[in-house]
Amino acid sequence: MPALLPDLAPWKASADFRRLWASGLISNFGSFLTFVALPVQLKDLTGSAAAVGAVGAVELIPLIVFGLYGGALADALDKRRLIVWTEAGQGLLSAALLINALLPGPAVWPLYVVAALSSALVSVQRPALDSLLPRIVAHEHLPAAASLNSFRWTVGGVAGPAVAGVVVAYAGLGWAYAADLLTFAVSLAFVVRIAPSPASHEAARPDLRAVVEGARYAWSRKELLGTYAVDLAAMFLAMPLAVLPFLADELHAEWSLGLMYATFPLGALLVSATSGWTSRVHRHGRTVVLSAALWGLAVTAAGLATDVWLVLLLLTVAGACDMVSGIFRGAMWNQTIPDELRGRLAGIELLSYSVGPQLGQVRSGGVAAWAGVRTSVWSGGALCAGAMGLLALCLPGLMAYDARTNVHAVRLREQRAATAPTRV
Repeated sequence: MPALLPDLAPWKASADFRRLWASGLISNFGSFLTFVALPVQLKDLTGSAAAVGAVGAVELIPLIVFGLYGGALADALDKRRLIVWTEAGQGLLSAALLINALLPGPAVWPLYVVAALSSALVSVQRPALDSLLPRIVAHEHLPAAASLNSFRWTVGGVAGPAVAGVVVAYAGLGWAYAADLLTFAVSLAFVVRIAPSPASHEAARPDLRAVVEGARYAWSRKELLGTYAVDLAAMFLAMPLAVLPFLADELHAEWSLGLMYATFPLGALLVSATSGWTSRVHRHGRTVVLSAALWGLAVTAAGLATDVWLVLLLLTVAGACDMVSGIFRGAMWNQTIPDELRGRLAGIELLSYSVGPQLGQVRSGGVAAWAGVRTSVWSGGALCAGAMGLLALCLPGLMAYDARTNVHAVRLREQRAATAPTRV
């Protein structure tokens, strides 16, 4: 039984990790409220699956541009400062959504503008968050820290959508946006207490040359490229978030929408809460590919099921498979990438796990408008499972990755062992 429980070593050893964890827990809860409220508001205002799916399109360009540049900023500037300012900016955007929702006639265009600006802020913040983790957590504790961060995210992901479904249905959209604004304020109180994390002395200036340098390093690491390809394909082909409001209607279970949004985080939560076994897995690449294939199969089955409870169960299984993939992708990234490149590679990682879902919203919404909601869901899952089989054949470096023997993992492990880990 102890082998299944989460490893709390990072939490016990680092006060800054505890602060960052608490901040993320609170902020994620509020963000998931808006995550549900915004597409519901778009559905109510437009009645169009394509219009809801278009949110992914407007988020895409800021995600690409600021993801890459945000990685360079994370390497060149103080990481804590970037996190603080972007968290404050997210709070202002929540305030804008609240004001729009309280108007007698809420407009559609502010929803797209806020979605685009939020995508830009998240794209700047996430590389700083990801690259800060190896500085405040000992090298051998990084897989455990990734699992604990996943657990934190999934708690908010389960509670946020479930609460949002009730709040939106019975209290109104304004209350959901107001609660999100409050969580950002509380989150900031934790973030500002984290110790400064200035740039490494080897860090490059945040310019185009630095971005290109990071891209060249990523290109030289075929096993990393493999993780990007797997996640991009899985999310683009099989992420059904944009059509969930319409799927709930089609199943004559409008009450289930909040639960549908909560299924993916719930599945992830179940994995994170029993993640002690992850430290004993060393073939990370194979696990990433297999779990992504299972994600696709679970989504396929959900698209074919006609009982709403079975759909909820299958989507939960899909969320669990996606979390397994995410844990081992994160372990490969954190245990092999040098500190001076960590921000830029985190920016590229952000693109790999964010561009896919954004494009996936466009794909799922477009296919639903053309061929139907159910077809959009099951066909995407089937294509994902097939794509994973092809990628397994085409990515021998990823399939052969072993954390015990990989040259980059060994080198970074030796470097961390030679210097005392940061203890705060």
